[in-house]
Amino acid sequence: MNKELNNILEKLKFSSLFIIAGPCVVESMELLEETAEELIRVCGMHDLPLIFKSSYKKANRTSISSFSGIGDLKALKYLAEIGEKYNIPVLTDFHSVEEAGLAADYVDILQVPAFLSRQTDILIAAAKTGKPVNIKKGQFMSPDDMEKACDKVKSVSNSDVWLTERGTFFGYHDLVVDFRSIVEMKKFGCPVIFDATHSVQQPSLGEQSGGRPEFINSLARAAIAVGIDGLFFETHPFPMKAKSDAATQLELGMVEKFIGDIIKINNATK
Repeated sequence: MNKELNNILEKLKFSSLFIIAGPCVVESMELLEETAEELIRVCGMHDLPLIFKSSYKKANRTSISSFSGIGDLKALKYLAEIGEKYNIPVLTDFHSVEEAGLAADYVDILQVPAFLSRQTDILIAAAKTGKPVNIKKGQFMSPDDMEKACDKVKSVSNSDVWLTERGTFFGYHDLVVDFRSIVEMKKFGCPVIFDATHSVQQPSLGEQSGGRPEFINSLARAAIAVGIDGLFFETHPFPMKAKSDAATQLELGMVEKFIGDIIKINNATK
């Protein structure tokens, strides 16, 4: 296991806030390096543990014409290189039982996407890799449901389970965040994370998903006040040019102020 990941897991015992961030999907090595360097700089200013996140492919796309990736192995190798070059743990999501073992060979943490968070075989496959498993709460699931998902991972002797709130379906093409979910999920004994960028998504608007990025900061601050262990957000130097989730990624140039704002609340509450 990555040495820095061990440090993060240890700090979790003392309720230290950690950050999961990076571009939505691997587009190029240059993008990963630029984003990682800025995130490392900003998190270092506040002594915040950082986990770098990017998807090696996007299997759940609104349209058949939507970008899905540069190639699985190529993207996974890029992610492994980022982890080695900057000595930071790396997280990526996967989409099938077969992909769990493949992704685990290159990254430190596996993420179960929200739409797959009820799939027993996928949860078990992730658990069997021995890697920490971050489960995104399905947009259609109650916080109580996530205890069952957590138990599936623990059933094969993997106790490193994290749960992430990312909003709940609110009619068509919109999400709403019920902050009671964070309180409820913390009862399960797992670190609870808030996904500040997917929570402002407006799913399946036309050929792609839309979003309300102006609410990212407000929702993140509210989640910090409620009491989360980790904050998740996606970021890109030029969000509107991003090949996935262009409407919801935080502009990389805004990360320093964003982190500065939330750390003040975190320090006050913890």
